[in-house]
Amino acid sequence: MIQPGKNSAFGHQDGSDSGQRRCDRPGCEAEGLHRAPRSRESLNSYYWFCLEHVREYNQAWDYFKDLSEESIEQIRRRDAVWQRPSWPFSGREKARNGTTAGQFRDDFGFFAEEAAETAASSGRFPPNSKQAKALAALNLGPNASLQEVKARYKTLAKELHPDRNGGDSAAEERLKIINLAYSDLKAAF
Repeated sequence: MIQPGKNSAFGHQDGSDSGQRRCDRPGCEAEGLHRAPRSRESLNSYYWFCLEHVREYNQAWDYFKDLSEESIEQIRRRDAVWQRPSWPFSGREKARNGTTAGQFRDDFGFFAEEAAETAASSGRFPPNSKQAKALAALNLGPNASLQEVKARYKTLAKELHPDRNGGDSAAEERLKIINLAYSDLKAAF
């Protein structure tokens, strides 16, 4: 059996055993029914006051007392996301699991297969688009990368340059088409 006293949940410091909590305000003998946090740092530790003294305590309570404007703004920003960490949608920063913020993990490869099939069948650009026609003009496949486009352009530009072809008008026209195709593809990538 628990003996009432200093360490008892219902006993008081003076040893009385009334089964009630006394108001924590010094000199008050009223029952402490209302709790109030002890400080901003320990919000789960409470004083127990009677109604009169809890009202007085609440009037004087200022959570943001002695905080700078910057600290208050940081608290407001954390409260906006319920004190949970968040990451930008831009995809430039890494999330905790190592993936980019805009991506998700596909541990079982459910979506990788579908993406590969779609890319293989349709290519990067729609079939009759300006970019698809530009890839065809450069004699490249529908899934060519920017590096492949640049390398192919340099090769064709050297081959079709007027100084190399002695002013051949057909080569000159083909070079104009290649230049236009390259500029379209650079803008698309």
